[in-house]
Amino acid sequence: MNFLKRLKEKIPSRDALSGQPHIQNVFGTALRSPEIWSFNRLSVSRGIAIGVFCAFLPMPGESLAAGFMAILMGANLPLALATAWISNPITWVPLYTPPYLLGAWVIGLEPIALGDISILSLGWHYVALWLGCLITGILLSLTTRWLIDLIWRGQIRQAWRHRRRKRMLNKIRFSTGHDKK
Repeated sequence: MNFLKRLKEKIPSRDALSGQPHIQNVFGTALRSPEIWSFNRLSVSRGIAIGVFCAFLPMPGESLAAGFMAILMGANLPLALATAWISNPITWVPLYTPPYLLGAWVIGLEPIALGDISILSLGWHYVALWLGCLITGILLSLTTRWLIDLIWRGQIRQAWRHRRRKRMLNKIRFSTGHDKK
């Protein structure tokens, strides 16, 4: 959990962000909600899942969509925004090609080569891209949420085992009289 502590230190506070006038105009008082700033298992897994889903939306403004969804669903806002940045101009081709191929396969469309794309040929190919991105985004966000939940619970179990061992060792030291400090 040291990673989350370091991350909390780097993320601006809700007071710092809610004081910004342009952010205040868009989100209003919703930024003051403590649940979108908390770092618990549910909030973190929701925030990252929302960010992954929005990263697969083939449109400008994925971060804005991630921000609104995080506020509406009570998810961690900073993590949703940061995860949405998986999608950027450098990652578009490798990120959107498999979903496009999936969408083209689902609707029975012959995929078009990247060099053959023109405004006139977009039509159904744009539909294939959106369909594939929605399917991929939903599946990956659900998988991400499940994995984060699994890892988080595993760390909690490990911490409990560590505390239990520590208590047992202290009990053994105390009962054998080796606790002479």
